Amino acid sequence: MVPRTIHVPDKHLTVAAVRKILEASYARMFPGKTPNIGRQALHDVESMFEGRYLDYQANDTPYHNFEHTLRTLVCFNDIMEGRFNTGIEPHLTARQHELGAIAVMFHDTGYLKMRADRAGTGAKYTFTHVLRSCSCASSILPSLGVSLAELDSVLAMIRCTALTQGSRHFHFQEPIEGITGCAVATADYLAQMAAPDYPESLKNLFAEIEESDNYAQVPARQRRYRSHAELAADTPAFWERFVLPRLECELLGVYRFLATPYPDGRNPYIDAIEANIEKIQKAERLKG
Repeated sequence: MVPRTIHVPDKHLTVAAVRKILEASYARMFPGKTPNIGRQALHDVESMFEGRYLDYQANDTPYHNFEHTLRTLVCFNDIMEGRFNTGIEPHLTARQHELGAIAVMFHDTGYLKMRADRAGTGAKYTFTHVLRSCSCASSILPSLGVSLAELDSVLAMIRCTALTQGSRHFHFQEPIEGITGCAVATADYLAQMAAPDYPESLKNLFAEIEESDNYAQVPARQRRYRSHAELAADTPAFWERFVLPRLECELLGVYRFLATPYPDGRNPYIDAIEANIEKIQKAERLKG
């Protein structure tokens, strides 16, 4: 078995660097096979986020940006390669892996605005961005060679990223596709919270939450967070009481495939998140 590296990004990611990581991993898992649609899908999603694709504006959300998508893609790939290396059944096929990666690529396209939409930023679509991401994927993926049955699975994987959803809520053609959906959602959480700038980026996250609450006309008394300070103070509890239990139960504990050795070895993503949580707590103590 060729050794792999767990990639917790500690600097700005480029598409070229991510493509290199993905292609090396694909070659290790599926020697002799060539990805069919992932390269084109990544090119198209990059073009969307940069405002160069059809009628999409460039991404203008301060937190859910294209770099987050790239980080999520790398984390997803590491999870799935870790699982592949264990030999656990059901086994992952090359096509299923590629479809999971494509679900990651499209999972936040719902934050993008059309050119005629001039009000606010795409953060206003926070409550509906998963549905909008599914619509975007549905309009584009068939032209890339994704069959209707495959599209159904990709959309279910994207829906797994909704805060209250997991693979058990959706119909998948094969059990491995549900597991892949859990990996998509798990990577979404881990890529955000393990990012080296996560503590500092909470201000951007609050700005998105506030805009979405304003857009949906959520009354002040019903808002979960009314300030950046409240969001920061609640983040450790959010990790311990919501994210970790969801990773373990609803999302089937697939984050453990990042551990070396599996399943109880060091997990670089969890280590990075815990370091970020400590940094946030330290800042809160200094304020107090």
